[in-house]
Amino acid sequence: MDTANLQAFIILAETRSFSLAGQQLFLTQPAVSKRIKQLEEQFGSKLVDRKGKQIRLTQTGQTLLPLARNILNNLHDARQQIADMEGNPMGSLSMATSHHIGLHRLPPILRAFNTQFPEVDLDLNFMDSEKACERIEQNELDMAVVTLPFQENNKLDFTPIWDDHLLITCAADHPLTRIKPITLEDVIQYPAVLPSHGTFTREAIEQALVGVIDALKINLETNYLETIKMMVSVGLGWSILPQSMLDDSLEQLCIKEFQAMRQLGIVVNRHRSQSKATQAMVDLIHAFK
Repeated sequence: MDTANLQAFIILAETRSFSLAGQQLFLTQPAVSKRIKQLEEQFGSKLVDRKGKQIRLTQTGQTLLPLARNILNNLHDARQQIADMEGNPMGSLSMATSHHIGLHRLPPILRAFNTQFPEVDLDLNFMDSEKACERIEQNELDMAVVTLPFQENNKLDFTPIWDDHLLITCAADHPLTRIKPITLEDVIQYPAVLPSHGTFTREAIEQALVGVIDALKINLETNYLETIKMMVSVGLGWSILPQSMLDDSLEQLCIKEFQAMRQLGIVVNRHRSQSKATQAMVDLIHAFK
């Protein structure tokens, strides 16, 4: 069985769109359709139903989806174990990280990894921390370096690496900078620009603002901290950002009763054996801690 057809089926099941699947696979829409048709011919059963632009898995397709994922995961593990038998880390390493960590924490680590282990094919994916944890849980990635969730997960192992302190900040000419001394009650009188609801970072912020959270005036929400920084710097609201992001365009609002922190670290699937390439990356991250 052609594993490329299985991969196309999995991506189609996730995107529910032939065009989106084609974009992810770098294929034309007809090429994706051809792969699905070949798979249907091999199984002698229809896998997807089309109703206009909507794609739905048939009962056979729903049964095949987890099996297809297991086949590709097992094949990946087999290739990795054979590569590991050669001694030095080889093969591939699929890794996810957030845009913020990729910009502010990982560059020297990735540079060192590429220098020390040139035979490893590093597949680096940028995505939200929440999505990365989902994909690790589904065995679709080897590891992730992301914002860690607060809740435990019996399928995932979390290793904290960096304590990321969060600070209340605003533009240098914002009216809040003229209030001395300043309190949380003063801050919440003005609109805020915050990470999107449901993100791990937003959860850390809400825990720190538990006494005043219901009174917040949220002007804008986005998952991208760099975008929030830009919007705050031009005066669209105050926010709560990692200490490492503060520069001359922002001013910290020092409030004694406010303490917020998120943890950044490594996520792996606890039920999956880790390759030498994965362990090499983990060791490097600890070395640069």
